[in-house]
Formats: sequence, C-alpha cells, structure tokens
Amino acid sequence: MKLIEELKAYKPYDEQEEKDKALILDCLENNDKVFTRDSVTAHMTTSAWVVNKSRDKVLMAYHNIYDSWAWLGGHADGETDLLSVAVKEAMEESGIKNVTPVTENIYSIEVLTVDGHIKRGEYVSSHLHLNITYLLEADEDEVLTVKADENSGVSWFTLDEVLEKSSEPWFCENIYSKLNEKLEQYR
Repeated sequence: MKLIEELKAYKPYDEQEEKDKALILDCLENNDKVFTRDSVTAHMTTSAWVVNKSRDKVLMAYHNIYDSWAWLGGHADGETDLLSVAVKEAMEESGIKNVTPVTENIYSIEVLTVDGHIKRGEYVSSHLHLNITYLLEADEDEVLTVKADENSGVSWFTLDEVLEKSSEPWFCENIYSKLNEKLEQYR
C-alpha cells in the first residue's frame, strides 16, 4: 500500500509524530477496516493545512461539533488516496474552487482523540482519528461559503490568529503551533 510506504519513509518532526507514526502504521498493517468508520475505535482521517500564496494565513472553519475554529479535513470513508480526500474536503468545507498541494508529501501526522458526540441525530462513541495532514495552497481572494451541516463560518487567519481563535488548547499547543513552525521551510 502506497500510504504505508510513504509513512515508513516519513521523518517525524518531534516525539509526538514519532509515537503516532508507530501507532498509525500498526493500525494500517493490522486492521483491514481502518479506512472506514466500520473501524469504530480508530480510523483514517486527513486534514488540510490550507495556506495562502504568501504563506502567512491559514484557512479555518468554525466546526459545529467542536464549537471551535479548526483546520479542514475529514474521514477517508474507504478512500486510500488521502491527499485527494484532503483536497476534496478543503473545497467542500470552505467553498474554494482552486486548491493545490504545496507538496504531495505528507506534511504532518497525528493521532487525535474524538470525544463521544451526536452526529446527524445519532451518538458516536469516543474514538481515535489516525490523521495524515497535507499542506495545500489556495487564493485568499476566492469566495468562501459555509457547509452548514459541518461548520458555521470559514475565514482566513494569520498564523498567530490561528492560535488565538481556536478554543481547543491541546490543538493549539500540539498541532497548530507545530504546523505553523513547519511552514517556515516552505516560505
């Protein structure tokens, strides 16, 4: 599988990525349902760190379930080409029409905890998202639209504002700050 090869070649940025890489590889190699939500304890997701052309702003959506500004992305839902899922989710969740990968390589990896919640009237038990993040670029002048069933706002924020606007401290301290730091190599 191409993703397993890419992950094995991926150089972790820090201890979090090193440990999460091992867990994600284990799940990929030992769970044949990991790309679907049928794997209720842990399944593959992808996120998009969407930046503008000057790479000083990030596109975020106000996520209804988490009640916070957050990155874009979603579930693999059976698809193994996670880069294409990240692009599709970025377009669907923001309304942008033109989004391109800055690189086709994995930008970041993380295992994310998801608390139990209600989605479309049904309870979803707490579980893990085995997440692969890609760095994408879009024109900040494109018209943005919300995806009402998932978010209630879409906006560009400076790198500092990303950390101020999100109400999820763990994400700010461990994920968004890391993604901003890693962005330096692409500026």
